[in-house]
Amino acid sequence: MDEILISGKTLPEAYHSALVALSESGKEVPCPDYGTNQKEISLTMIISDSLGEPLISRLFPGGHRALEQYRQEILFGILDFEVARGNWHYTYHDRIAAQIPQVIQELRRNPYSRRAVIDARRIDDDWAHDSPACLQHLQYFIRGGKLHSRILFRSNDAVKATFMNAFALIMLQSEIAGELGVGVGSYSHRANSFHVYQKDFDTLDVYCRKIKTMSLSSLTYEYEGDWKILMEEEQPSIAAMTEELRNR
Repeated sequence: MDEILISGKTLPEAYHSALVALSESGKEVPCPDYGTNQKEISLTMIISDSLGEPLISRLFPGGHRALEQYRQEILFGILDFEVARGNWHYTYHDRIAAQIPQVIQELRRNPYSRRAVIDARRIDDDWAHDSPACLQHLQYFIRGGKLHSRILFRSNDAVKATFMNAFALIMLQSEIAGELGVGVGSYSHRANSFHVYQKDFDTLDVYCRKIKTMSLSSLTYEYEGDWKILMEEEQPSIAAMTEELRNR
């Protein structure tokens, strides 16, 4: 399986390059657990300016409402009650939230620490069911007065999940940096299997044609300003939806 290193100043710049790398270098292999084939590479995507604009790619299957809901799921655990009810095996927030105060405490103790680690994988649980967590490991460093994050996924759906995963985890990085009173630095996103399922091959092809023929500015939005406002406008409807689900 090919090892690919991608770097970019902004999230969309790196994400778009990652999609092209998958399209051009990915090998098609069987995916028996889901009865299909997939194209995959191993990929590390490094973003030097995590909050750099333009922050929003137009090339992901979801709009501002979906992105805002996912941000809230990661940061605030708005659907964690589904785990308590036994409907879901996990949420990422359920796995990582209790460890965040320890990371903050450790980085306050020693800003140069290498111990600010969060594990999302639970070996005793993830082997017990057929939907183990894709997110495995988060590590944070303060260097040069900024908080840098290093994220590991065992498996990452390039078309359906990667952009939203990275965006929400950058928002989490920003929250932790704010608690620590430091700037937001780089973001590294490692996917041991960066893949696309056969049903989405055509979507990947369309995305890559756009990346190769259109300017970055025509494939992105600024987050600060209109897009953030649009996401904030969805918050009441997301709260209502969450309350309805909670009361069922």
